[in-house]
Amino acid sequence: MPFDTVQGQPGIARAPDPDTPPRPTASRAEPAIRVGGAQRGGRRAYAAIDLGTNNCRLLIARPGYGADAAGNFMVVDAFSRVVRLGEGLLQTGALSEAAMDRAVAALRICSDKLRRREVWLTRNVATEACRRASNGSEFVERVYAETGIALDVISPGEEARLAVLGCQSLIDSEGPPALVFDIGGGSTELILVTRGPRGEAVIQGWTSVPWGVVSLTETEPHDLSESQRLLAYERMRARVSEHLVNFRANVQRVAPGPLQLLGTSGTITTLASVDMGLAGYDRRLVDGCMVTSAAMRAISADLAAKSPAERALQPCIGHDRADLVVAGCAILEAILDAWPAETIRVADRGIREGILRTLIARDGGRG
Repeated sequence: MPFDTVQGQPGIARAPDPDTPPRPTASRAEPAIRVGGAQRGGRRAYAAIDLGTNNCRLLIARPGYGADAAGNFMVVDAFSRVVRLGEGLLQTGALSEAAMDRAVAALRICSDKLRRREVWLTRNVATEACRRASNGSEFVERVYAETGIALDVISPGEEARLAVLGCQSLIDSEGPPALVFDIGGGSTELILVTRGPRGEAVIQGWTSVPWGVVSLTETEPHDLSESQRLLAYERMRARVSEHLVNFRANVQRVAPGPLQLLGTSGTITTLASVDMGLAGYDRRLVDGCMVTSAAMRAISADLAAKSPAERALQPCIGHDRADLVVAGCAILEAILDAWPAETIRVADRGIREGILRTLIARDGGRG
């Protein structure tokens, strides 16, 4: 079967997919904004902003070489804040004023960092919340007017591509095909990846499940007894499972054997931290680690039975994630039900890293 290379990024290819929805006109192939910063120490700075349904994340990096470089760049600044942009979206179909205010406040901080770090080139993307909201375009215009940040509302397919590009170095090149999953705030992307003849990652197929930790959490009431919480958990798990049936059949047809699982999201990194018993989140220990499915299921069952206040006592969960982590567990277990595997590779990297690699490659890797 022939493959066509994804525009703008050598080394990532995908199989033609007649079921892939067209990109929205607001999403260009590889849009980027030149901020026009100077070079420091001979290296330009590049930036990526990922505004999701739950989080606003920024990464600023310079082209890197040698052991100090993670991939093809060195991180010089980062920012992450829970903004819950998609809060209430399931009920109203629109972004609330409070949610937009939180996101704009976080993006102002990002804008200030872009200026202070003299960033040369940036790409800023928004995902499911802005795709789904009736006032998504108005919000994008407000962000530009108030912060100077131009958001690119990307399609689910582009989101999946960037996630794979960001974490593909963690895929075992000697192993079986990989199922990469990214549990977001408003949706979950799953991507089947194989290796091409030159070792490049080839996307054989993908799907976007319309449930993430925010949207799935909002399907169930909050003040429940332990027995009610467990029933709610099973309902959430079932909602996700029904959306995996067709994709599972497609994956089975293309890759009928075992798969290696690679998870990238706050859910899998949080659960890995809990599994390690960390007193606080440590990316150096989590990124690239292996966890067992049995441990992930045990932790998920334990968290599903606890109240939000009890979950918040976990140092790597805290109050920000206490009410959302169980929905992430339900999504993860639905994935493990569909594709059983003994272990899962954990990635604390994804869309932002994919953007940075693209920008640096496009600019000739100049520093």
